[in-house]
Order: sequence, then C-alpha cells, then structure tokens
Amino acid sequence: MKFKIINETKEIDLVSSAQVASGFFLRLWGLMFRKKIGTNQALIFYQAPSIHTFFMRFPIDIIFLNKQMAVKRIVHSLPPWRAVFCPGAYVTIELPSAKISQVKAQIGDKIKITPLTSTLIK
Repeated sequence: MKFKIINETKEIDLVSSAQVASGFFLRLWGLMFRKKIGTNQALIFYQAPSIHTFFMRFPIDIIFLNKQMAVKRIVHSLPPWRAVFCPGAYVTIELPSAKISQVKAQIGDKIKITPLTSTLIK
C-alpha cells in the first residue's frame, strides 16, 4: 500500500508515494543497494528511533516524529555509511536528499500519513 505524507502545519505535501517498511526484510533492506529514491518517494518506519545508511549509494533526508506525529528531529543529507538516533522517535521517514529544505519542514510541524485509495472505473 502507498501513502501520501502531508505537512499539516504548512499545508504542503511532502511526498505522494510513500511505502511503510513493514516486516523484517523490508525493514532490514530499506533503501540499501538501490541506485536512487524518486523525488516524490519516501520510506516510513514505525518504532524505529535509529536509521543507518550502510550499503546505500546516495544521501537521504530523515524526519523523526514523536507519537503525536510532530517533527522531533530533522537530518539533512545524511551520507552513506552513517547512523543517526533520536530517542523517543515513534515514526521515521526517509526522504530524498534536499527534500526537507525544499518543503521547509521544521521541528514541531505536524505530519499526516494518509493511505492512497484507488478508484475503480466502472
């Protein structure tokens, strides 16, 4: 299932095609070994207060959210072979590098993750 991520505070879309990293293998692999992440894509991790970029080929932006879905920490352009930790983070979002600056997300902003629904044509 795909999701849309919205910054409710700024009333702006962060990305329109996010995926939840659920299950052991998807959480383990994440973005490792991929050549890139699309400019409108993201990967969402629940209950992941730490993220690593081992075996990744490109830098990423990271947003850590608390249980109230407020931005707790922002990491800009984390290069490959690094790790970051945010105590108390409940949701972690991996985004393309420079995406956070582009959408002007800030600490305290409220984020909403909404499932995309498909409409059937009759």
